[in-house]
Amino acid sequence: MSKDKHNKAAEHHEAAAKSHKMAADTHGKGDMSAAHDHSKQAHEHSKKAHDASSDAHKSSEESNKK
Repeated sequence: MSKDKHNKAAEHHEAAAKSHKMAADTHGKGDMSAAHDHSKQAHEHSKKAHDASSDAHKSSEESNKK
């Protein structure tokens, strides 16, 4: 169970990283509107990654207590 939670957290971290890179790339090309959209997506993925990581960490702690 905990492995699945860690994998889900990793997926969100990867999605955030991709969105951050896309934001940087579009910003570098001068497309500020697209860069802003990608930044918003990155922020949402980052929040989900944080929540999923916290959940995975809590689950791991509970598993280790058993």
